[in-house]
Amino acid sequence: MAKLHSLVTGGAGFIGSHVADALIARGHRVVVLDDLSGGFAANVDPAAQFVEGSILDLVLVESLFQAHEFDYVFHLAAYAAEGLSHFIRRFNYTNNLIGSVNLINAAVRFRTRCFVFTSSIAVYGAGQVPMTEDMLPQPEDPYGVSKYAVELDLAAARRQFGLNYVVFRPHNVYGERQNIGDKYRNVIGIFMNQVMRGEPCTIFGDGTQTRAFTHVADVAPVIAGSVDEPGAYGEVFNIGADTPYSVKELADAVQTAMGRKTGTLHFEARNEAQHAYCDHSKLQSQFGRRTSLALSEGLARMAAWAWQLGPRTARDFEGLELEQGLPSAWSRICTTAPE
Repeated sequence: MAKLHSLVTGGAGFIGSHVADALIARGHRVVVLDDLSGGFAANVDPAAQFVEGSILDLVLVESLFQAHEFDYVFHLAAYAAEGLSHFIRRFNYTNNLIGSVNLINAAVRFRTRCFVFTSSIAVYGAGQVPMTEDMLPQPEDPYGVSKYAVELDLAAARRQFGLNYVVFRPHNVYGERQNIGDKYRNVIGIFMNQVMRGEPCTIFGDGTQTRAFTHVADVAPVIAGSVDEPGAYGEVFNIGADTPYSVKELADAVQTAMGRKTGTLHFEARNEAQHAYCDHSKLQSQFGRRTSLALSEGLARMAAWAWQLGPRTARDFEGLELEQGLPSAWSRICTTAPE
């Protein structure tokens, strides 16, 4: 029996590399497509075929689908800096929306069995907790808008062309292989990098905002196995942990896990939802109830990995499009004029 053939975009990145690992463990032949803008070639399992390139490269995307005739597409490539997306609107929509449409078109043309897309709880917007899949999405930032637009496009492609899809809305995923050198996203990675550098954990606002933090081990296997669940086709699922923690509590928990107390430093609050956590009843109904990793255990695992990796120098984003209202923590900017 021929092995199932899967494409994982963003498969050199954090969640994508774990999804690729889970697919390989399930017997899939895996092709990883990643431009290494946020990922690392070292994250790719040697059993996968790695192609360095962008989902914006139409010729490359077409050639991969033609050569491999993928059974499944797992689309995780994105620039997921939600707060920064206000200031990189064109970059955000080009990479997160247009790149996704390139893949959807190819999946339709080459009759892919199912397209699995990682969206985000950013589609819900503020003031909707606990978030449930039947709520009307009201995204408040360009990142959430782009993710919801892809969800809508997949639904349209299913109606028009019969393309099966599964959408996951993960939230605040952390764990080994996270890019801790990115200062604009992934708060746990940011905190761990700051602690290793002997710096205080930087918090926007008073730190009372709450999130539910999810170890990647509780997410990647479910995403990889979703194509074997026909009842999940055409559906959207929240996926992640159930228990919310404040950012202040998180900073303390990270420093405990790292075995080093460096304190906190507060900046002015930025434009973000105060509280964001989800209901996962629908996911559990389809995929079964699973025991999730406690935050303390997940942080301990990631801390051991982070210390082995060592601290990274956080780089500024090159090519910000707008600077009005940019948080002071990101005050070193590089702007570009519109083309």
